[in-house]
Amino acid sequence: MKTTFLALFLVLTSFLNAQENYNIKGVVKDAANNEKLSGVNILFPDLGTGTTTNDYGFYSIKVPEGTHTVTVTYLGYTSISREILVSENTTFDFDLEETSENLEEVIITENVERLNIKSPEMSVNKLEISTIQKLPVVFGEVDIVKSLLLLPGVSNAGEGSSGFNVRGGAADQNLILLDEATIYNASHLFGLFSVFNPDAIKNLKLYKGGIPAEFGGRVSSVLDIYQKDGNSKKFEARGGIGLISSRLLAEGPLVKDKGSFLIGGRSSYAHLFLKLTDNDNSAYFYDLNTKLSYRLDDENTFLFSGYFGRDVFNISDSFNNLYGNAVFNLRWNHVMTDNVFTNLSMIYSDYYYGLTLDFVGFNWNSGIKNFNLKYDIDHYLNENLELNYGIQNTYYEFNPGEIEPNSESSGINYQELIKKYAFESAAYLSFQHTFSDNFSAEYGLRYSTFFRLGQEELNLYENDRAVSYNPTFGIYESVEPIDTKSLSRGKTEKFFGNLEPRLSMSYSFNDNQSVKMSYNRMTQYLHLITNTSSPTPLDVWAPSGKYIDPQRLDQYAVGYFQNLKNELFSVEIEAFYKKLQNRLDYIDGANLVANDAIEQVLLEGEARAYGLELLLRKNRGGFSGWLAYTLSRSEQRTPGRTPNEPGINKGVWYNTSYDKTHDLSLTTTYELSQKWQLSSNFIFQTGLPTTYPTAQYKFENLNIPVYSARNSNRLPAYHRLDISATYTPNPSKRKGYQSSWNFGIYNLYNRRNAVSLSFRENEDTRVNEAVRLSLFGIIPSVTYNFKF
Repeated sequence: MKTTFLALFLVLTSFLNAQENYNIKGVVKDAANNEKLSGVNILFPDLGTGTTTNDYGFYSIKVPEGTHTVTVTYLGYTSISREILVSENTTFDFDLEETSENLEEVIITENVERLNIKSPEMSVNKLEISTIQKLPVVFGEVDIVKSLLLLPGVSNAGEGSSGFNVRGGAADQNLILLDEATIYNASHLFGLFSVFNPDAIKNLKLYKGGIPAEFGGRVSSVLDIYQKDGNSKKFEARGGIGLISSRLLAEGPLVKDKGSFLIGGRSSYAHLFLKLTDNDNSAYFYDLNTKLSYRLDDENTFLFSGYFGRDVFNISDSFNNLYGNAVFNLRWNHVMTDNVFTNLSMIYSDYYYGLTLDFVGFNWNSGIKNFNLKYDIDHYLNENLELNYGIQNTYYEFNPGEIEPNSESSGINYQELIKKYAFESAAYLSFQHTFSDNFSAEYGLRYSTFFRLGQEELNLYENDRAVSYNPTFGIYESVEPIDTKSLSRGKTEKFFGNLEPRLSMSYSFNDNQSVKMSYNRMTQYLHLITNTSSPTPLDVWAPSGKYIDPQRLDQYAVGYFQNLKNELFSVEIEAFYKKLQNRLDYIDGANLVANDAIEQVLLEGEARAYGLELLLRKNRGGFSGWLAYTLSRSEQRTPGRTPNEPGINKGVWYNTSYDKTHDLSLTTTYELSQKWQLSSNFIFQTGLPTTYPTAQYKFENLNIPVYSARNSNRLPAYHRLDISATYTPNPSKRKGYQSSWNFGIYNLYNRRNAVSLSFRENEDTRVNEAVRLSLFGIIPSVTYNFKF
């Protein structure tokens, strides 16, 4: 009997040893420059399993002992297959080469972002930089933010506006990250250009819904952008020369194959032409990107990245305006074990706004700073389960405004609005789980906290209400404080804590069809104080506190996804519903500039948005592109706080200032020849909501307008056609000096789209008339791009 048990034990031990799983890890890089590639597929076809690289090019997976075939695939790169012998935990790094077939095939491969049918990821848009660089744009300046407007669910407040709106959300509800650092104003020249230099950008993702638990602090979307690490193999330079701006970027090794640098700059110079006409006015921008990377060994990599940008406006040397962002990030990537990857980041973000008015005699400055320490961990438990968790801590300093005299003769007295301070922290836990070949999910929980810290002086009001309703005049009015209190910065004035669950699921019928759904709850503790639908440089951020509650969002989405004709076409259809609590609204006549008691003009309401999105792509062939259409509604309301109060707009739902019922865009690319590529965009959008006067009456010889309900009217429909042509003199050249020309026409048929409509009395006829304000007509452009 003992012999029998011993034999069974030896057989079982032998079987278990034969089936023992080992951990395979490594990084995937671009063979030409050692740039780490994220989202690369690492597949084991004989095992029916696989994984993808994270944002830093790292992967980890458990496979059984034996000889297996591994296939590595990534868009725009040649796929590789290799047989590997697995007998212990080991490291396999892969270097991928860019596709080197004929030009037509290269462009098709690089510029099409395929649909991942089985992944639970939904409501996420990824655009390759090579796609963005070929789209027609205003003034010939490649623009990452404006390229997002060609996708479903994304719009903005019109021409010349900054920011963007996602699924009916406000522009301040988007979290914009550059190498994990927050960008508070993503535009140059009041929205004409974005702050992102396309030559310096490696990849980007826009999360419209199904937002992973690692992200928080905003309730509408997350735009996650990473800069390139720099070429650690050889020196390279690239750039472009346009009619009003130019750019130049250089990268190369600090220590070959171990360390690299990247530095790039852009500047506009249209203001120089004004000097030739004795015009003293000027408006221009400049920015700098930098990144240093050093790989100490296989387990440790250090990175330093930074961005600095400024916009400058001068009017006859009497009005001077300077504003912009500065961000820095020091990161440590560490492979803790074969299946644990960590990232420690120390981040600084600063948005500054400065204004000098010499004819009045003062300087004004305001801004917001934050210091962020975060630690993220990717834990690969097995081939079907990945765990992501981490902590994030952010300290804020708010400068609402400071005014000081700029000369001895100035009549202005020094005044500083009360600075505000806050501390935000969060911990998150998220699972990426493949339950079967057909069903997968990403689910997690985020717990966020917000400490509104003490300040020098805090107003106190009767019944804690800073706004009262005057029934005699039927208006809301500011309330005078009954007292003030002072609290040191080390004390907590107000505490908030919120649980934010996240869930995304995918069920695939086969390799080409799936349905997905997602739910996420988000909390936003910062508020942009503005009375415009598009952010302006002067807008001030304010923290939640005693009189301002955080915004809370619940979003639901469901979608159908399909690849057709061997991925020649792909289609995405998504429906969404968003409900938002504690959305700020402003009483009539609210003063938002230099207001040290902003709570006296604020009321809290609610908002909702719902809609249907369609994205149809043609992925291959000489003619490719996509059609994006969104049918949606975005509304808000602010009911009365008591039955005796009417609220704003009588407490009924009204359109937000960025609501667009229909939003359609058609983007196409056509390969005319190896040297010539043609592109076009056509955009049609419902006009933005506005409020028109419906009547007028005279009072003491003054014409008093009577307005309709808030945002019950609309501007005329917006539409335009843009075209561009890219000429590459030597398309087969892969080394040495390479160049191309881009010719574009923005607004080809010279549509005068309305930015606003105003009403006035004609001086000659004394008849009331509407006056349309338009910014851009037809704009030609030419840009010379080079690389060596």
